[in-house]
Amino acid sequence: MSTILSLSQLGWSPFFQQQLSLEEWEQSIVGRVIERHRSMIELATEQGNRTLHIIPGMPELTVGDWALLDREGRFHRVLERLSLFSRKASGTKVAAQLIAANVDTLFVVSSLNDDFNLNRIERYLALSSEAGVEAVVVLTKADLCEETDGYVRQVQSLDSMLMVEVVNGLDPISVNVLESWCYTGKTVALLGSSGVGKSTLVNTLLGSSVQAIASIREDDSKGRHTTTTRSLHFLPAGGLLLDTPGMRELQLFDCEEGIRETFADIDKLAGQCRFADCHHDKEPDCAVRAAIEAGELDKRRLTSFKKLMREQALNSASLQEKRARERALGRFYRSTMRASQQWKKGRQ
Repeated sequence: MSTILSLSQLGWSPFFQQQLSLEEWEQSIVGRVIERHRSMIELATEQGNRTLHIIPGMPELTVGDWALLDREGRFHRVLERLSLFSRKASGTKVAAQLIAANVDTLFVVSSLNDDFNLNRIERYLALSSEAGVEAVVVLTKADLCEETDGYVRQVQSLDSMLMVEVVNGLDPISVNVLESWCYTGKTVALLGSSGVGKSTLVNTLLGSSVQAIASIREDDSKGRHTTTTRSLHFLPAGGLLLDTPGMRELQLFDCEEGIRETFADIDKLAGQCRFADCHHDKEPDCAVRAAIEAGELDKRRLTSFKKLMREQALNSASLQEKRARERALGRFYRSTMRASQQWKKGRQ
């Protein structure tokens, strides 16, 4: 993003303005993170783009964050976030990974082929609900699917109020249905697994080829990972588009409320079970199992709900244990340093 934009065009709002003192407003440079690299961050400001080197002690910043710099361009502080997407780091690493901040709308991208997966869509919806961000499910590759209505019905069975749009990512006219979420000052993020047509959709929305595109494998409809960094782009319609790499794995943590909102039908039924702590397994008078037996609730949905709840509980506990160990280690180091200083004073 090389165009110089006003703060309002970059997504500035009263929520962020009220966090600044008059002195900070007059003496600081306000910037929004538009790209994050291993050792540096690029910010867009009203004076043009700035590069900020990551130094020890600096809080973790992610694309979409607002930061204050002093007049020399040095980092001062990060502003409180309106919304935040994060996940447990992929693999066996016990750590949280920030995905995006200050997003207004999330496009959950899924393709109309063998890669279509309701469980995966529910996972993204839980993440969106936890962040308090409006979600729109975007079904791509409509040009390769003869019967799209069935897919739309499957998604809307998750929530009748859920917005679902079917697009051909290669066709600008088809993609125009998404413009109502992309107006000036609004930030839209795209999340989806690799190969669902996210890069194609980004290029069409932007009207230019900014992301590399790889073809899918015909044998399993899987795509290859092409986007490698998170970045913020200026849309012709005036909004901001936050693109993220396709995800092979999205592990949830600290997401119980978001999961319960995504599975509000199960949560409501659970309130009618005989036992408040019903696991909906073999307990008597279980309203959730009764709804499944009556054909009013899909068993797949209960299985998905249980899996996500177990996953977020396990990951949350692991991260809390790690933080507790780090705090204890920090206290040990500080006490050791104090004891060492006191010993040195006694020797003098």
